[in-house]
Amino acid sequence: MAEKRGTLAVLTGGGDCPGLNAVIRAVVKTAVTHGYEIYGIRNGFHGLIQDDMKKMSMADVSGILPRGGTVLGTTNRDNPFHYAAGEDAAGNVIYEDRRDDVVRNLNAHGIECLIVIGGDGSLKIGYDLHRFCGVNVVGVPKTIDNDLPGTERTFGFDTAMAMATEALDRLHTTAESHHRVMVLEVMGRYAGWIALHSGLAGGADVILIPEIPYRIESVIEKVKARQAQGKQFSIIVVAEGSKPVGGKMTVARLVKNSFEQVRLGGVGNKLADEIEAKTGIEARCTILGYLQRGGSPTAFDRVLSTRYGSAAVEACLAGAYNVMVALSSGEIVRIPIEEVAGKPHQVPLDSDLIRAGRNLGISFGD
Repeated sequence: MAEKRGTLAVLTGGGDCPGLNAVIRAVVKTAVTHGYEIYGIRNGFHGLIQDDMKKMSMADVSGILPRGGTVLGTTNRDNPFHYAAGEDAAGNVIYEDRRDDVVRNLNAHGIECLIVIGGDGSLKIGYDLHRFCGVNVVGVPKTIDNDLPGTERTFGFDTAMAMATEALDRLHTTAESHHRVMVLEVMGRYAGWIALHSGLAGGADVILIPEIPYRIESVIEKVKARQAQGKQFSIIVVAEGSKPVGGKMTVARLVKNSFEQVRLGGVGNKLADEIEAKTGIEARCTILGYLQRGGSPTAFDRVLSTRYGSAAVEACLAGAYNVMVALSSGEIVRIPIEEVAGKPHQVPLDSDLIRAGRNLGISFGD
């Protein structure tokens, strides 16, 4: 048993994501191996505010590598700087600043560094805890959307992309059998990484992403061109944040008292309805939704998550705080957390992925 070195804590924030448990496992096992005590904070920043945490051991992470979700629980609410404490008589949410509770709870357990596993919102909170409260933080990039700058890959993306690709493979058979246009709507918020990668991997004829506003006329033109070539079906993959030229993203609903108050969704159905109305070709939409975020992570995500978790503890060992571990040229590196916190990363318009798609005749709706 290694000599006691210090105390760390780990939390998972934001939406669930394949690979979270693999990161937790790697963090705990690496920390214990090097003599750290390690606390797991339940339900994201809520547990940090409420002092809901437990000391973790090797036994706590046994068998969790292939499991989806997070054994610690998570939430995309409960920002300690803007904490929803209830409602007033008029139904308006009352917010409180609970940063002092966070600092007090960390100090009470002697925690010298907080490992935050999350996306842009969670890492922004982590950075603010460092900037305004002096908390030592190490970030781990988590999101199926792959929309964090500074890293080539976030864990969870590979699994989501694989799920979307499998869905496209299955939709092909129905589309071809019934001579339909099949539309698959995938997640991604304001970035088109999932749609772009799965569209290329799944042989889509049209890929619509938020970075390239589409014209419905261009989409219909592609469908008709395929018909003229004797191909009586078409496959379209559309990112939930896609929008027409001069139009807005399709909002499924607005939710107050949530980090993500604007919930995107519905652009796939809208697109299918327009195609059918303007061409007379039967068009159907499948919204993949939360299936992309659930289930067992791919081998790639398990390995990447393990590398990230181990590297996060290594950063603590080196006293390299207030960084995010990242993938760069196949290697795990550390970058200042302020370079990524709250800064989403979209698909660049000069991406070789887009160029490859155009070379194959895929329409991007422009």
